[in-house]
Amino acid sequence: MGNWSGLKVSVGGRAVQEQAGGSAAELIGLVVAAMTLVVTFGSLLAAGLPLLTAMLGVGVAFLCITIATAFFDMASASSTLAVMLGLAVAIDYALFIVSRYRSEIRDGHEPEEAAGRALGTAGSAVVFAGLTVIIALAGLSVIGINMLTTMGLAAAFAVTVAVIIALSLLPAILGFAGPRIMRDPLSTRRLRAQEGGEGETMGVRWARFVTRHPVKMLLVSVAGLGLLAIPAISMRLTLPDDSMAAPGSSQRIAYDTVSKGFGEGFNGPLTVVVDARDSDGPKAAAEEAFSVISKLPDVAAARPAAFNQAGDVALIGAIPKSSPTSEATKDLVTAIREHSAALHADTGAQLMVTGTTAVNIDVSDKLGDALVPYLAIVVGLAMVLLMLVFRSVLVPLKAALGFLLSVLATLGVVVAVFQWGWLKDLFGVDETAPIVSVLPIIMIGIVFGLAMDYEVFLVTRMREEYVRGYEPTAAIVSGFRHGARVVTAAAIIMISVFAGFLLDDVALIKSIGLGLASAVLFDAFVVRMTIVPAVMTLLGRRAWALPRWLDRILPDIDVEGEKLRRLLDARQEDTAGSGDAPETVSASSSRRS
Repeated sequence: MGNWSGLKVSVGGRAVQEQAGGSAAELIGLVVAAMTLVVTFGSLLAAGLPLLTAMLGVGVAFLCITIATAFFDMASASSTLAVMLGLAVAIDYALFIVSRYRSEIRDGHEPEEAAGRALGTAGSAVVFAGLTVIIALAGLSVIGINMLTTMGLAAAFAVTVAVIIALSLLPAILGFAGPRIMRDPLSTRRLRAQEGGEGETMGVRWARFVTRHPVKMLLVSVAGLGLLAIPAISMRLTLPDDSMAAPGSSQRIAYDTVSKGFGEGFNGPLTVVVDARDSDGPKAAAEEAFSVISKLPDVAAARPAAFNQAGDVALIGAIPKSSPTSEATKDLVTAIREHSAALHADTGAQLMVTGTTAVNIDVSDKLGDALVPYLAIVVGLAMVLLMLVFRSVLVPLKAALGFLLSVLATLGVVVAVFQWGWLKDLFGVDETAPIVSVLPIIMIGIVFGLAMDYEVFLVTRMREEYVRGYEPTAAIVSGFRHGARVVTAAAIIMISVFAGFLLDDVALIKSIGLGLASAVLFDAFVVRMTIVPAVMTLLGRRAWALPRWLDRILPDIDVEGEKLRRLLDARQEDTAGSGDAPETVSASSSRRS
């Protein structure tokens, strides 16, 4: 953009790209994450480890993605999405492992054994959770759209780096920290109260409240998410154009200048192709097509046919009255294509519509058509994976339905803000527009992985206590005692990281930030911490039932590391001698009672 003697020049179009910046968003996410970790652990050393490994992982991922752009064409938002998701999951995965490591240290294990136990339990869950996110993101490539493929693969690579660092670099750092990670007296007392059951945490109180009123809490939660999901019914999809560029950017100024001077339709001209190679009168076919197009109600202007050198293919320019992303322009493209059959019957020529606007409409329709099948695949994958983990039918079904409910509620929030304009000033939305067509599918892939994270880390504790002999309701409360604080901290960190991207000026990044922050909020606190305990309370022992024929088919995947714990405990009993066995049995019986 330049300015010579009062003349302003702005450049727009697809060839002009401005890289979105996210430094402020990432800084806000790190600050909130640091505060949350300090409150959770009560120790600066324990809080600093997840942040350190997360920043290293994000740096490695961003560097590799930047190098990859020299060899592959990638969507401009790929690196931003990778940083956004990589930062969130890296902190969360490290949080789970550090929390389990501190628990093992408190139980009296040596640092080396504590690190091994932490990786054998929480580390296994991290691998499972990471794989679900990677599979869902990499699965975006099957849709066949390059932009979506590069964004999904870049984000999947960032998650892969986060998992590798959590399983390799983090244990090495824990080796340097050793017992010093437990030297804060406040954190030691609080952890002992949390793990040993000496006091009631907020998570325990909430679990007991929900288990006392399961029907009311279930109805309120489902009704609330259902109301939020209503706007999703009117969702319209589009690909981003210059109208969604950052305010003040060259593309946005050029778009607004053309709109004010000529009309919004001049930003999205249509190119109509008349293929008259099989026609006896190419000129007559082109004139008939021009006459039909120029009379359509939403056409502001039409350019007469221009033939190729052979004189059998013609191009007709059509300028819509409405903006490129409007429903009226989409209807105009459909109307022109519908006249192709009549033109072919009269003259033998075919009528086709192309150009950036028409291609964007076609791609958006393709993504919209792929939304339900992709959602069905993701939900089906969730059912299979959770069935392997929990060896139950009803628990995976409940988890999948809860994930579906949180996704629909999130889509409703995004539509209400970005398409309807509700609270748009609060979220910094410049003007309303259809939803960016890649957002719903990207969000489904990411939220699926995050939802499975919370489901695994929270419900595996419940299953572990139930297998040990706890009553179903007591197992739910015990699961919250062990996992609620960590899951809450993880959700707050993710919400803060994603919400920080609302400060970005690019509409796509802003909508992804709001969508993911809302999804984590709904899934973690409404679905996993309210609907899940309410439903499991109502199901009782039936929640953990598995048909015998299915039990024989499914492989036994020990995600929570229960087999490792039993093996290590058995070795300790053998080492201690037979004189300690009665005490162990007595303690186990007391815990069940």
